[in-house]
Amino acid sequence: MASLTLPNHYLPTLLRPHSATNPSSQNLPLPSTPPNSHFFGLKLSHSAVSSIPSSSSLKPSIFAKVSKGSKPPNFTLKDQNGKNVSLANFKGKPIVVYFYPADETPGCTKQACAFRDSYEKFKKAGAVVVGISGDDPSSHKAFASKYKLPFTLLSDEGNKVRKEWGVPGDFFGSLPGRETYVIDKNGVVQLVYNNQFQPEKHIDETLKILQSL
Repeated sequence: MASLTLPNHYLPTLLRPHSATNPSSQNLPLPSTPPNSHFFGLKLSHSAVSSIPSSSSLKPSIFAKVSKGSKPPNFTLKDQNGKNVSLANFKGKPIVVYFYPADETPGCTKQACAFRDSYEKFKKAGAVVVGISGDDPSSHKAFASKYKLPFTLLSDEGNKVRKEWGVPGDFFGSLPGRETYVIDKNGVVQLVYNNQFQPEKHIDETLKILQSL
């Protein structure tokens, strides 16, 4: 496995769990992670940053295909209960589709819990929330149960849908990207938001768009 050295200011988000700020969720568990951690195939350390390529040399591994104003391709994937779910099932209502790297990683847990804590606001906006990663349905089921997630998680094993949508990778293409799409009731994308290191901002940006539709 390749060893990747990250700047110190990136490490807290990836390696240190954060408790939810919503009072109703303070007693729900969040994971702990040791200082040197394998984060979805990458070994992270606190050493110097001399081995990091310069920003001018970085190129995304996948170029985005789904963009604002476009209609994304349909998909059919299994949810955490093994049931087939298609994007077309949600026609006629807004839907938030968020791609995330993996269940139980600190940033992804923080993001999922933030969606959970704001779920009533999404319901009030008439929107459905769907999370997608390459984990299998049993992993999703355990993840949703542990953190009491009230929304659908879909299993994109082999990352086929991620590739079809053109979700860009992070860490020089070594880590599946964290990208959120807001699709209106007509099936048109109104927001594409990508931020690996501030997962809560996906919720904030998403709600702003939904409340303006």
